[in-house]
Amino acid sequence: MTEVTTLLAEAAEGAAKLPLEHGNAPLLPMPYDMVWSAVCTVVVILLFWKLVLPKYNEVLDQREESIKGSIARAEAAQEEAKAALEKYNGQLAEARAEAAQIREDARVKGKQIVEDAKIQATEEQNRIIAVGEKQLRAERERVVADLRKEMGANSIELAERLLGDQLDDNVKRGGTIDRFLNDLDNVAPAGK
Repeated sequence: MTEVTTLLAEAAEGAAKLPLEHGNAPLLPMPYDMVWSAVCTVVVILLFWKLVLPKYNEVLDQREESIKGSIARAEAAQEEAKAALEKYNGQLAEARAEAAQIREDARVKGKQIVEDAKIQATEEQNRIIAVGEKQLRAERERVVADLRKEMGANSIELAERLLGDQLDDNVKRGGTIDRFLNDLDNVAPAGK
């Protein structure tokens, strides 16, 4: 192993003693390397320019068209949405106006129904009162007729007791009873 180390050390010393061909510029390459590097760079640039760049521009153009189309569709959709919103707002305003009209009509009809019901109730009340008054008059006349019969019978009985003997049927039917009943008729209105 010592042999390898010595050989390496000698090689390193020998290399350090070799003279540089272009002076002390280790970073500057040789001129033929620079020429071939420039030729390769130009070839790569030309290939890039002819093959890659057109495809790249084509892809960019497609994306640009796609984006423009998307923007146009979005603007059209936005315009349609605005039109739909305006139409909706118009329909909503119409519906509100119609609802207000329906409410007003219902309010008017409700008032009319109430008025009709009041009129009908008043008519029914007047009819019931008229029927009641008619029934009261009929009942009063019946009661007065019953009272007349009863009073007539009582007065005949009273007269028989006072006179002591029975009055015959002709006298009963005669003017005494009629006069008495007429007197009763004249007395009844004064009592009202």
